[in-house]
Amino acid sequence: MDVFVCGYVRTPIGRYGGALATVRTDDLAARPLTALVERHQAVDWAAVDEVILGCANQAGEDNRNVARMACLLAGLPVSVPAVTVNRLCGSGMDAVIAGARAIAAGECQLVIAGGVESMSRAPFVMPKAETAFARTPEVYDTTIGWRFINPLIQAQYGIDSMPETAEIVAAEQGVSRVDQDAFALRSQQRALAAEASGRLAAEIVPVPVRPAKGPPVLVSRDEHPRATSLEALARLSTPFRSGGTVTAGNASGVNDGAAALILASATAVRRHGLTPLARVLGGASAGVAPRVMGLGPIPATQRLCARLGLTPAEFAVIELNEAFAAQAIPCLHAFGVAPDAPHVNPNGGAIALGHPLGMTGARLVGTAALEVHRTGAGTALATMCVGVGQGVAVALAGV
Repeated sequence: MDVFVCGYVRTPIGRYGGALATVRTDDLAARPLTALVERHQAVDWAAVDEVILGCANQAGEDNRNVARMACLLAGLPVSVPAVTVNRLCGSGMDAVIAGARAIAAGECQLVIAGGVESMSRAPFVMPKAETAFARTPEVYDTTIGWRFINPLIQAQYGIDSMPETAEIVAAEQGVSRVDQDAFALRSQQRALAAEASGRLAAEIVPVPVRPAKGPPVLVSRDEHPRATSLEALARLSTPFRSGGTVTAGNASGVNDGAAALILASATAVRRHGLTPLARVLGGASAGVAPRVMGLGPIPATQRLCARLGLTPAEFAVIELNEAFAAQAIPCLHAFGVAPDAPHVNPNGGAIALGHPLGMTGARLVGTAALEVHRTGAGTALATMCVGVGQGVAVALAGV
């Protein structure tokens, strides 16, 4: 059964501790759901079979099934069920894949899929004491990375941080600092151009924020993009490895944001008066060694392409998450695509826009669907690496 993307909206992406930092995670997740309801008034929202949201943390205000909390806060009928999925950075994309598969299997007709992450509001957590009267409390920051580490995992696979995995990939794949900075600059330039043209505004719904003093304000622009230069990028330090190449300038950010898409069968499209943006061709995931997690898009895309009878170089649009320029470049080389190709992240990527972990995968699929619809491109690939060594990919086609 055909599956169509029929709507997509996201919040602006906020900087860590920035404009969205005072917005609760469940409230942030509710904002794009509310916008979809407002923009598609012909839809019978009680007919939604499932709401699926990705979220990587789930240790704070995103606990207790943040997808369900968001549905209730957005005013969807209480009869609409919701579930939260977690594939770390790939959670939002996995939500889309899960919804599409349910429709393709004939078990659902109308699904909302998306993702959310407030990295600013990720809490500190404390494990219970191992022994009575223990006086060695541990505290973990849940913003990103390992915690509650299993010694067996550490011994067998290591517990490299995300930037350290990027340094490993850069060294093993021969990705230079110069090439990484050039890739980062293109991302920033394309994002700023897309903002200036109104392309980014087409997918953004403003978020009302109540400051400590004064009336509420609307946050309507991404905070992370910034004008820079190769000279400025070259001056940044490499804090993750002595003599390394990964910097804050050629890596994605720590951010806040939420996104949501409408997925529908052909029957639901007709019943609810929806307009398809793109058709979902399929999704796939694959694993790699955790120490080179950034290469995950390669086997995931290869697996998907083998099923579809396509090659990565055939896609007219590629949305590849830029966790780090160090991993994005070798992934594109493996696809047979030049890192500076105009159809790769044409409106900027996560280095410029930011990377709210659970939200990004949904953003990639949504922006790829909009790009296919807007330009008339034939097919699009959205793919990303995932912490602890995975990759995930989705293919779309124009309608």
